Amino acid sequence: MLKFYFNGSPNPTKIALFLEEAGLPYEPIPVDTRKGEQFQPALTALNPNQKVPVIVDGDVTVFDSNAILLYLAEKTGKFLPENTPAQRAQLLSWMMFVGTGVGPYSGQAVHFKHFTKSPQPYGNERYQFEAVRHFNILEAQLAKGPYMLGKTYTIVDMNVWGWSRMIPFILGEAAWAKLPNLKRLTGEISARPAAVKAVALKDKHAFKAELDEEARRHMFRHVTA
Repeated sequence: MLKFYFNGSPNPTKIALFLEEAGLPYEPIPVDTRKGEQFQPALTALNPNQKVPVIVDGDVTVFDSNAILLYLAEKTGKFLPENTPAQRAQLLSWMMFVGTGVGPYSGQAVHFKHFTKSPQPYGNERYQFEAVRHFNILEAQLAKGPYMLGKTYTIVDMNVWGWSRMIPFILGEAAWAKLPNLKRLTGEISARPAAVKAVALKDKHAFKAELDEEARRHMFRHVTA
């Protein structure tokens, strides 16, 4: 059975969404980053970047959420667009856009907005601006059709949903007013039974909730480097 190393953050949650949508049997293995479990040698051997998600599918190991979505979609033949060069190009382009832009900038926006011990105005303004810019690009794409690649629900939409569902935390609740199409997609996916199960997965495990000094040392290692 496929092993799925996860926590409740955006990147693992979108993998949980695919697994539930595709009906793939899997063994969920919680990794509590606030306790430093991502640094255990067994997980480091699977992902040298010491992050989740990671999947182990028989003798195949895949890390990075974008790579995992592509691997699972191609293995199952599910949630992919029409098999043409043009559609393949769009699929890869938007997957990489989320992986190299939306995710990193949103993560940094969250850090400077919520988790710095002292105010960092430049960092906060920089990453809030970039997060907004990236979400606006998604918004413009979704104005063209119901899903990111047109009329078909694909892994690109799952990839977007992993982060867009966090927009109130990243940018503030008021941000939705300027992102109606992204809000529509996010709400539609969140209402799917698979998404409900994916979000609830974290609640089956006792992840540490406190962001105490121990958690900060594990999550923000630059402070102790």
